[in-house]
Amino acid sequence: MHLSIIIPAFNEERLIMHCLDSITDSLTVNQKPGFTYEVIVVDNNSTDKTTELAKQAGAKVVFEPINQIGRARNTGATAATGDWLLFVDADSLLNPGMITDILKMIETGKYVGCGSVMHMPDLPWWGNAAMRLWTVFSVLFHWASGALVVCRADAFCEVGGFNQEMFAADEIDLSQLLKKWGQKRGLKFTILTRHPLVTSPRKVQLYTGQEIANQILSVLFSPRKALQDKKKLPIWYDGRR
Repeated sequence: MHLSIIIPAFNEERLIMHCLDSITDSLTVNQKPGFTYEVIVVDNNSTDKTTELAKQAGAKVVFEPINQIGRARNTGATAATGDWLLFVDADSLLNPGMITDILKMIETGKYVGCGSVMHMPDLPWWGNAAMRLWTVFSVLFHWASGALVVCRADAFCEVGGFNQEMFAADEIDLSQLLKKWGQKRGLKFTILTRHPLVTSPRKVQLYTGQEIANQILSVLFSPRKALQDKKKLPIWYDGRR
């Protein structure tokens, strides 16, 4: 098995090395005969030292000039050589237990892919409540969070990858497509729960509760318009880091 780990990154010089170190540590623990991997960082038009740091860490770096999360992930997938793809955000940390569970899932031959529950440290009470609510929906409906999506490369290609008409929530769209692809072939899409992905709470730190609430309401009341216009998605695209 050859695993391609794809990291979309826009101005991530503060966090990219933590992510890359977590990948190295997690995969080193899980090395076994016949298992190989590559790490691809997609520079999504960064103006800081993201690319330089990624190259120093030994990652393959590819460039995507248009600032869009799904497009960056698709660009990384195009450059990938693995038969399985693992997309992880640059502000997130893998762990050895999660990688063990992912490899076991793959080895069963019963799955098209998976996501993971998440842990965000140091959240305020309302942030914890929102995270618990998302976890319920994620596990119940088998929706992956964008911070981690794992899938077979052939399935990813056949369903068309991440929807480039969407600027957010495209991971939910992809989860639905992968589930349908898998169902036709007797394969499942699951959410791993034993070893949560640790991801940065920086949005809660960078934006006020009112700003986040306004963003959520905008998407809920007009999902199509909001998700297809990055000007209506400042929490994802205004560049705060």
